[in-house]
Amino acid sequence: MTESWQNRALADSFGAEASTYERGRPEYPDEAIAWLLGDARRVVDVGAGTGKLTRVIARLGREVTAVEPDAGMRAQFAPAVPGVEVLDGSGERIPLPDASCEAVTFGQAWHWVDPLAGSLEAGRVLAADGVLGLVWNTKDQSVGWVRKLAELTGDAVGEIMANSPEPPPYGPPFTRAESRLWRWQRPMTGDDIVAMVASRSATITASDADRAAVLASVDDLLATHPDLAGRDVIEVPYVTVAWRVTR
Repeated sequence: MTESWQNRALADSFGAEASTYERGRPEYPDEAIAWLLGDARRVVDVGAGTGKLTRVIARLGREVTAVEPDAGMRAQFAPAVPGVEVLDGSGERIPLPDASCEAVTFGQAWHWVDPLAGSLEAGRVLAADGVLGLVWNTKDQSVGWVRKLAELTGDAVGEIMANSPEPPPYGPPFTRAESRLWRWQRPMTGDDIVAMVASRSATITASDADRAAVLASVDDLLATHPDLAGRDVIEVPYVTVAWRVTR
């Protein structure tokens, strides 16, 4: 079981780069989130950040409430996802009544949650047949230049959990999990790719010198790699990994 949730310096770092996060991070494929939600109509999106997952849930016509612990991220959420309420809370503290929804989702967020406390809290707010939906976007390292980017930046803690052959850690009241993955591409500029790297917790919390070195190495990759140099728009390959966890 990963213990990344215990590293609060990383977990609590994103608000300092909320606008960079909004620029650099992708949304999720509609078909992946439709599968994740199933028939759920009332959804709580926890660790919503700037609303990357929330806006997809809303676009699919579901009734969604967002929960996000960081004030800086909530400030970015409000204009990005107009009309959707965002509450101060966390995976261990969801400020909603018992049995008030049919799905609780975590996009790029479950690795920051105590899996036992988070499972109990999700189980509390879910209806009896509700689903705990866990989803990550990960870099598709089957592509050469993406593999090189990963060598420069290292794997994000969420990618380590998402790419494990085992299900993400969870506890009672949940007893089973099933998964699917989707391969897709996101068009990005070089500056968008730099923003994506800059929005990672390891980059945000690095020393000024280490942060500058990582971003300079990404700039160099963009300028010199034969698949990237001179391109205004780059099709960045992603793999979305989703888990439906149920009682």
